[in-house]
Amino acid sequence: MPLVRIDLVAGRDHKQIHAIGDAIQATLVHVYGLPERDRFQIVTEHAPGMLVALDVGLGIERSELLVIIQIFTQAGRTDEAKQRFFSALAHNLEAAGVAGSDLVIGFVENSPADWSFGFGRAQYLTGELERPGS
Repeated sequence: MPLVRIDLVAGRDHKQIHAIGDAIQATLVHVYGLPERDRFQIVTEHAPGMLVALDVGLGIERSELLVIIQIFTQAGRTDEAKQRFFSALAHNLEAAGVAGSDLVIGFVENSPADWSFGFGRAQYLTGELERPGS
């Protein structure tokens, strides 16, 4: 169950924002085999100038259409699997109108004990949910 935060500069229409969320979900399903309904996304729009991502020395020129994606998920995926995900997501988001130069993606990893899906219980620990990869 990844929790996906999508931060972008305000100005896109709702159709394009939904296309971005759909592209992220489709990539998670295709690359990692997640269930279709395993979808938790938070979209935050920022005023122009309030979302900053410089190029970290790579010479990347970004536009006003910057999108930053954070994926909070359980640890355990290989570097190769993450690279496949990054590549597939960049391809899928390009079809949704996000240029590769305007895309920043980061994984934040944790453990099964770090998730509660309701009622104040850690369902992976109580056995209500099967731990991913088990």
